[in-house]
Amino acid sequence: MFVKLLRPIGLCVALTAPALVVRATGAAPAPLLGLLLFGMAVVAASFVLAWAAEAAQVDISGGLAIAILAVIAVLPEYAVDLYFAYTAGSNPEYVAYAAANMTGSNRLLLGLGWSSVVLIGLAVAKRRTGATVRELTLDSPYRVELGFLAIASVVAFVVPATGQISLLLGFALLGFFAFYLWKVSRAEAEEPDLVGPAATIGRLPKRPRRTLVVLLFVFAAAVVLACAEPFAHNLIAAGAELGIDRFLLVQWLAPLASEAPEFIVAILFAVRGKGDDAIGTLISSKVNQWTLLVGSLPLAYLAGGGGTALHLDARQVEEFLLTATQTLLGVAALLALRFPRWAAWTLLGLFAAQFALPGQTARYALCAVYAVLAIAALIRNRHHVLPTLAAPFRRSTDDEQTPQPITTAT
Repeated sequence: MFVKLLRPIGLCVALTAPALVVRATGAAPAPLLGLLLFGMAVVAASFVLAWAAEAAQVDISGGLAIAILAVIAVLPEYAVDLYFAYTAGSNPEYVAYAAANMTGSNRLLLGLGWSSVVLIGLAVAKRRTGATVRELTLDSPYRVELGFLAIASVVAFVVPATGQISLLLGFALLGFFAFYLWKVSRAEAEEPDLVGPAATIGRLPKRPRRTLVVLLFVFAAAVVLACAEPFAHNLIAAGAELGIDRFLLVQWLAPLASEAPEFIVAILFAVRGKGDDAIGTLISSKVNQWTLLVGSLPLAYLAGGGGTALHLDARQVEEFLLTATQTLLGVAALLALRFPRWAAWTLLGLFAAQFALPGQTARYALCAVYAVLAIAALIRNRHHVLPTLAAPFRRSTDDEQTPQPITTAT
């Protein structure tokens, strides 16, 4: 039985083999073939990562397991974005690419990622219960992650306000990320509800269980790091053959490839009916992006021969402002730990609108729309603002009551 239940892990490991062989031999397959091989490996590694993160909750807090999962899942984005920032130290043209990749992946994660997993989660809940579920709810411990994201999203406005990412801001954000990891590691581990391979791993004795979980995390991280960059390059190459603008490729197609692992993991959680874990994973990824990733950019820029601040041009300032206002709306809508269906459709619609309304005027108009809706959501959820901002600094949130989903019969 044990061997049978672990077969999915063996299958996923086998699916990564062709891409790893191609990577190790330095072969250069055609863009479409490379897209298939490396994409298959990233998807397989994402399944392994999800199982490892679920099984890890037997030994560590769910928040820390999700945070580790999020860090590994966004490794491809870090590899691409830090490469652009490092190269920008000697080639100023790459500053635009570093900013474009970061803002594109950030908006993709919230506008498409958050919305998709909520809508999938609500559809799964409807199929299981036979009732129309109006909103997805999160357990109260997720208020800590939301509090970190709320603070980071406010600090993010420093970038468009100053037109640069300074080394001082970078160190502050990296310190805040370290505090975030320490905080989520302090939460107590609870008995998780595991199924499939994760449940099989969770039933192992302590030592082999922990060893296997660590090995799966390391394996998934290695595959993601090895395959995500060529996956992105093949995706860009295929797009270039179609005549798509290079800036748009860097801003959208490359992030779509680098965000694939966390999207897949979150969707897996949502399909299994773990909508709160799905959103929790993406919230943790957003905390990663606004702290660890943004904080690392000026360091990479300095290491590449640049100065002590990564200076942005007018277009990049607009992109950062648009990204920051979008994040503020996402946080404001989720302050009550309820993610309504209308909020998911609104975020998805506004995300799509930026492609239909390009140009400086349209970007500032979208910033205004995000800001107005965020203010309205903040007013509506005003009683949750201070508890959320204080959550990262409180000893415990156990006294909070987890909100119950509102349902209506179909």
